[in-house]
Amino acid sequence: MNRPIIPITRTDLKGVERTQHIMEAPVLLNPERKMLGVMQSDATKKWSLTEVLEACNWNDQAVAVGAGHGLTNYGLAETVEHVVRTVSPGSEGSKALQEGLLEQRLWTWIKNAESPSMANLQSAFERHEAGPGVGLLKRIGVSLNAGVFEAADAASVDAVLAARTAFLTTLPCAFEHADVDMMEHFKSRRNLIEVTESTTRTWSITAQGSAIAPEELQEKQAIAEITTELLQSEAWKEAEFRSFDVTLESATPRTGRSHPMQALIERVRAIFLEMGFSELVDDYVQTAGWNMDALFIPQDHPAREMQDTFYLDSPASIPLPEDLVKAWGDIHEHGGTTGSVGWGGSFSKATSEKGLLRTHTTVNTIQYLAQHPDEACRVFSVDRVFRKEAIDRTHLPEFHQIEGIIMEEGANLQMLVTTLKTFYAKMGYPEVRVRPAYFPYTEPSLEIEVKWRGTWLELGGAGIFRPEVTEPLGITTPVLAWGMGLERLAMLVLGLDDIRQLYISDIEWLRNQPIL
Repeated sequence: MNRPIIPITRTDLKGVERTQHIMEAPVLLNPERKMLGVMQSDATKKWSLTEVLEACNWNDQAVAVGAGHGLTNYGLAETVEHVVRTVSPGSEGSKALQEGLLEQRLWTWIKNAESPSMANLQSAFERHEAGPGVGLLKRIGVSLNAGVFEAADAASVDAVLAARTAFLTTLPCAFEHADVDMMEHFKSRRNLIEVTESTTRTWSITAQGSAIAPEELQEKQAIAEITTELLQSEAWKEAEFRSFDVTLESATPRTGRSHPMQALIERVRAIFLEMGFSELVDDYVQTAGWNMDALFIPQDHPAREMQDTFYLDSPASIPLPEDLVKAWGDIHEHGGTTGSVGWGGSFSKATSEKGLLRTHTTVNTIQYLAQHPDEACRVFSVDRVFRKEAIDRTHLPEFHQIEGIIMEEGANLQMLVTTLKTFYAKMGYPEVRVRPAYFPYTEPSLEIEVKWRGTWLELGGAGIFRPEVTEPLGITTPVLAWGMGLERLAMLVLGLDDIRQLYISDIEWLRNQPIL
């Protein structure tokens, strides 16, 4: 690109305006001045990167390339780029050069084995080698008949394998000199070969570059920032200021921000605190007694099995007070004094004392209520729970649960529904409905649904604790409870269809998420 041409309008002696076009003198940076001065010493030479670095006494290639690019943009130099493509052995190719190609090693074994059967081959080679190796041999004429390997033309197999090995020994080589058929074969095999590109540049000075006076190439200190100290002095009058092209696109500044999940947790927390709730934080490790027995979940319930619950080896058991275990046992076996018939059967203290990772945050709120049975409260928690789930687009073995509790005189179902509608309205979902459901520890029980994009989506469960839950703990006032999965809410808020996206370190995706 040539230097900028500036139109200048002048009026001649007859009053006629005439326009002349003159070439603007380029404002060079110090590296460009130095490189141009060096190139003026031999105007016929094509300067390589190594020669420029040596002549300019530079160590950084980026400085030389940047200076050459700037001189080329001003039309003071010409840049010639030459791209060289090289074929080299990959990690598996280097291994093959030392140990032999996989198919060559298998073929050598087949030829020397007394009984070259598939069973014996699988004993002689690792499983990850036997399968792929047999596949490679079948493509070049080795067959498997009645479990035994054979080849109709063993010499042809030897020739193909010898050619492949010979090709690898010629590497590295220039891409254009590599055997086309071998390239096609090895490109289909992982890490056997790799093709790399390297760019070499040479620079030559133009007539315009040669015309620049040497005194214009003296290095000067260019000022890139105007400071108060500079303006208060007289130095700015003689200073050279670095020019900037303000029409170029600028880089978008990147600043730190919360992860979308953490931002959503903070938003949920802020809403509950605004509604007058207090936050509850407690331990991940609990007993089966508090996690399930206290909530009137029968001891033979499927959710207690290893398929759903992470039981611990350490601690395998956590002691519980005798009176508490007895109260739970009475409730489970015959309903205690609640009027319930219980679940029947025999209640096991050993089962109740098993250590586990909590499967829901209700285990912590029920313990809080047991410690404060006579104090009215409104508490919530947003914390992790653990279940042995198969990982897919809607399930994870470790996730977050939002839990809320209201215990006070006069608490009723209408209060529960109103509280839930208020919460979701503050989250941006004003259309909320509830429908009857079943949970072991609440009666009546509800499922909560919100309307999203014209569809009703179920987000959690709610209800009033049954007497079988509250009476063993000395609680005499109604307890309203609800819980919901935070990840499901996050999928709704962020418009996701795969829950795993929340935990993938995709920086670009994270940067583009809305501020919650």
